[in-house]
Amino acid sequence: MSRAERRREKALAERFPPSAPCACAVCLAYCDRPGWWTVKEAGAALDAGYARRMMLEVSHDRSLGVLSPAFRGCEGTLAIQEYSDRGCHFLRNGRCELHGTAFQPLECRFCHHDRPGLGAECHQALEEDWRTLAGRALVSRWTRLTGLLKDLPAHGLARLGRSC
Repeated sequence: MSRAERRREKALAERFPPSAPCACAVCLAYCDRPGWWTVKEAGAALDAGYARRMMLEVSHDRSLGVLSPAFRGCEGTLAIQEYSDRGCHFLRNGRCELHGTAFQPLECRFCHHDRPGLGAECHQALEEDWRTLAGRALVSRWTRLTGLLKDLPAHGLARLGRSC
């Protein structure tokens, strides 16, 4: 990891510190949609064997790919809007399997009912983290690991699977 990447990672953690644990309706509603990892966090999750429990979210203009915990039904493939109402793959019986572990996404740790409106700022900062060479390389690695690489051209996403 480069010095700039380490600084960016530290800056994200400082800008978006973990919130207090909460099980109110507002905070639990955040779990309906998987939060995003930083590039470094997603890499650690990939190294820990979570590849088949992730999905690839793609921007509307197809210029950006982000690995995140999967919607139920999108494990190991592209995020599909029709599955977005199924919730996060890691949410089981109202509890997050990743909560309190080293694999809980930064966005999930940060968002909280006491921080209205700040979730969008966090999400934007994470998008910028993924718009890096490291983010692109990780997406490329994941598409090779999952076998999705061969399917990307059919979806007009060939450039997302290319290494830097």
